[in-house]
Amino acid sequence: MKIYTKKGDKGETALLYGGIVSKDNIAPEAYGSVDELVAAMGLIRAESKLPDEAKDTILRIQRELFIVSAELATDKSKRDRLIEGETLITDEMIKNLEKDIDYLTKKNGLPDFFVVPGENIISAKFDWSRVIARKAERKCVTWYKTLDMKDSKVVIYLNRLSDFLWMMARDFEKDWTPSN
Repeated sequence: MKIYTKKGDKGETALLYGGIVSKDNIAPEAYGSVDELVAAMGLIRAESKLPDEAKDTILRIQRELFIVSAELATDKSKRDRLIEGETLITDEMIKNLEKDIDYLTKKNGLPDFFVVPGENIISAKFDWSRVIARKAERKCVTWYKTLDMKDSKVVIYLNRLSDFLWMMARDFEKDWTPSN
């Protein structure tokens, strides 16, 4: 078996459960942006100074992002084949992010000013991942509206995830650098 199949050489790609779309279709644009986020979070997880608990949380989220991608890569007519927690975002996944955010808020509080990223490499990588999460969220809003995906929780999940990543960046800073 070879890594290259040549099936995408004409600019098309297959969707989960069947169907072919152009690689610049909104679905590949959306799940491609989520893939970028998974990779960025891998840079965080690879940090040797990252505590094991944080590594475990990042790995959980990376795995959940594969679920996000599966949902994005499924044609609307085949959404009935999606399985909660395997290929479909669940309320529990969103609630877990909210619990993580609430814990970090209680632990560190919230700044009352804009924070300049970059105090250290770990917090900067969390902020970079947050920016990628927001970009993915914007792509998924377009996916959501274009395909009329009223039952999808992808946008909600990514919105919470970007908030979580922002809180994690603040958690790894000793001091928050104000923007002015």
